[in-house]
Amino acid sequence: MSLELLWYIPNQVYPGHRGDDVVDEHNSLATLTGHAKALEEHGWGGALIGAGWGRPDTFTVATALAAQTTTFQPLIAIRPGYWRPANFAAAAATLDHLTRGRVLVNIVSGKDDLAAYGDSEGAQAHRYSRTREFLQIVRKLWTEENVTYRGEHFSVTDSTVLPRPVVRGERQHPRLYFGGASSAAEEVAATEADVQLFWGEPLDGISERIDRLKRLSEKLGREHAPLEFGLRVTTLVRDTTEQAWADAEAKVAKMAQVKGIGLLDPNRRTAAGQQRLLDLASRGEVLDDNLYTTPGKFGGGGAGTTWLVGSAEDVAKSLRKYQSLGITHFVLSDTPYLPEIKRQGDQLLPLLHG
Repeated sequence: MSLELLWYIPNQVYPGHRGDDVVDEHNSLATLTGHAKALEEHGWGGALIGAGWGRPDTFTVATALAAQTTTFQPLIAIRPGYWRPANFAAAAATLDHLTRGRVLVNIVSGKDDLAAYGDSEGAQAHRYSRTREFLQIVRKLWTEENVTYRGEHFSVTDSTVLPRPVVRGERQHPRLYFGGASSAAEEVAATEADVQLFWGEPLDGISERIDRLKRLSEKLGREHAPLEFGLRVTTLVRDTTEQAWADAEAKVAKMAQVKGIGLLDPNRRTAAGQQRLLDLASRGEVLDDNLYTTPGKFGGGGAGTTWLVGSAEDVAKSLRKYQSLGITHFVLSDTPYLPEIKRQGDQLLPLLHG
């Protein structure tokens, strides 16, 4: 199975995300388009565009960047609480049609600022039950006509989405990525997602989760193609191993000086997957060959909680070990974003393709 190698585009209202050095016009169309075009020029397949209340709207950013590029695939993070399934299915199918099949979708079910956008996700079981229905309806609307679905959270009657998503080879619709480490999340992934995304856990943790998800898929009667797996992690790459670790430690020292500013969103801190990452620090500062856990002690969250550190050869070796476990989708990043798109595209990606 071929690798999908993606980056991350920081659609943020305020500059300085994870130490990025762009301040003026940091979220302008020109700046973000520059990232997307650099991704095309340096070997990347596309980029994840994150979602959250109080950030630029992800679907709007993805549409603008897709219009400015030719091969760039936006991995569009969306929340069922922001969208109803038929509205989203139609919007994504339209963008997929206009871009000739470049849309990827990342479904996010974690907590957010519910009151601000009028949602009432409720307890975890409610959120994931709703996500399951969302995924089922969206997939049906992309592949069937005259869909009628009656669920606890969503319903549609005699619904047909036009235009249709692009069908190409085995691709029937935009690929559906999904994350989450709780038992409720894993049941949704095992039955409804196309790709389960993991954060930067050690190899033994990823291996255990892949095995469990495969067993769950069989136990719960998965009806789709086999679940695929992806890794979302920070990769700090330098010309030498020594320089990479010196720079990593300097970045963490700078994070420590901030003294709490920009620490994790409390909604994220309570997530099962985030807690798994934070707990890794108790096992050591460096796990496996070069998985650096210390950033999580000083406010690193999500994909920035743990970093793979080293030369391009070091990091490629580690990523190939994840690949040997069954990981075929990689979503990488480091800051400053634009220079690292170029560095890692030129130095790291050829080693992964080779």
